Amino acid sequence: MVSWGKIGLFAGGVLFGTAGLKILGSKDAKRVYTGVTAAVLRAKECVMETVTNIRENCDDIVTDAKQFNEERKLEDEAAIIEDADDIIPDSSADDE
Repeated sequence: MVSWGKIGLFAGGVLFGTAGLKILGSKDAKRVYTGVTAAVLRAKECVMETVTNIRENCDDIVTDAKQFNEERKLEDEAAIIEDADDIIPDSSADDE
């Protein structure tokens, strides 16, 4: 036999669920949903602006790093040429 307690819990659940659906579908609830959605969209816009700024900064950093490496490579090549000039005498001076 089914106890009255279980039937009461079931009926209470159905009643609460029905009332919950009515509340969730009300105009006031829709205003709340609209407000929350608007806040989320504003937050998304703020986050996207921050992401864009970070990307631009990263692009600048990568560009600067590439330029730095190119300058360093040229300096290293110039140092190698200077070292080679010190080791190998200029043969054109002997021809004079």
